[in-house]
Amino acid sequence: MTIKEIQEEIVEEFAMFDDWMERYEYMIELGKSIPVIENQYKTDNNLIKGCQSKVWLHSELENNKIKFSADSDAIITKGIIAVLLRVFNDQAPKEILEAKMDFIDEIGLKEHLSPTRANGLVSMIKQIKLYALGMQSKLNA
Repeated sequence: MTIKEIQEEIVEEFAMFDDWMERYEYMIELGKSIPVIENQYKTDNNLIKGCQSKVWLHSELENNKIKFSADSDAIITKGIIAVLLRVFNDQAPKEILEAKMDFIDEIGLKEHLSPTRANGLVSMIKQIKLYALGMQSKLNA
């Protein structure tokens, strides 16, 4: 699936819920299903700066696609990173770099997060794009 198709699927799924408590519960469930980062990658280098909670994000290039794994010490934050990983995991670096992030506004995520969590969301996206940029540079070398 393309990034855009996955984003559209997420928008449709979030539209099924009547209120934000149900959406938070859904995100928590998503958080339980992410590829969990191995303990050896739970290092300061993989810690996302700008998050209130601890969020570790690791990436590897495999068959010209980026494989992400992550974890967080907070369940809502783990749900947020799970949504992002669902969109960007197993995608080509170029596709990640070119991806629009409109779906976040469409599902209303940013406006329903505390300011510190919203900053964390932006930091997570920035880190995913930085990993993609680094991987794209390796592919072009």
